[in-house]
Amino acid sequence: MSEGLALLLDFAFQRLRLHRLEAACLPGNVASRGLSPRTGFREEGYAEKYLCIDGKWQDHVLFAILAEQWRR
Repeated sequence: MSEGLALLLDFAFQRLRLHRLEAACLPGNVASRGLSPRTGFREEGYAEKYLCIDGKWQDHVLFAILAEQWRR
């Protein structure tokens, strides 16, 4: 996943010229919560009842990265 996300970030920031990318994951998703900071995302907050999954509103941890924060 780290390699795939790195490729996605390169494409998003270099080819598409995006300024910012956001990610959200379930609080209990240890793998995603670890991957985001390792790839440069910064935790920005906690969103209660952010998405409805299988008929139940789920909280999410929010992450973001800016183009200038991404290693080139």
